[in-house]
Amino acid sequence: MMNIKNAYFPLFVTENVLQKEKDHIEGFAPEVAWVTLSLDNSELEVPIAIRPTSETTMYPYFSKWIRGHRDLPLKLNQWCNVVRWEFSHPTPFIRSREFLWQEGHTTFATQAEADQEVLQILELYLKIYKEFLAVPVVKGRKSELEKFAGGYYTTSVEAFIPNTGRGIQGVTSHCLGQNFSKMFEINFENEKGEKSMVWQNSWAYSSRTWGYGDAPWR
Repeated sequence: MMNIKNAYFPLFVTENVLQKEKDHIEGFAPEVAWVTLSLDNSELEVPIAIRPTSETTMYPYFSKWIRGHRDLPLKLNQWCNVVRWEFSHPTPFIRSREFLWQEGHTTFATQAEADQEVLQILELYLKIYKEFLAVPVVKGRKSELEKFAGGYYTTSVEAFIPNTGRGIQGVTSHCLGQNFSKMFEINFENEKGEKSMVWQNSWAYSSRTWGYGDAPWR
């Protein structure tokens, strides 16, 4: 049992919250869709973004909920939709602007616990591809240039497209390190009574993956 609880967080996020984690939002900047007008075409006083992912939506709450080591680990999962507006030619299921996914966000007292979960989740995702979709994939760790924006390191499974000779990224499992806990002040008092920052992970499996099961190379 992984003791993960289901949750749901808002679809919209304000600019000041989104900008709080600089490296993260810079990585997602081209993908963010903004709502600037209301129904009567009047400008909103504060533009709001549609979530491309939920770190900046969820973590302000984590900083309120986590106080001591007994509050850890905190493990939440939400099923939701996200929007990424970064390309001009969407491909249904494979590369779509809006897609559904399950999005896990977890916090730990130590890096060892976070590292263990990253690989545990990656193995679960690997089984989905191989045993349920019958799609061969290779698991591994992404390069520094390809890792999740603002994260510590990223693991993923990669599929191969024979008719193009190219690979395509599948699901990902990220160790976020303590980057977000610094920005959102997610601290806890450890067993020695000392103040520490949490270690965090995020991981997701999206409806983009469903297209692999019906793809022409299967």
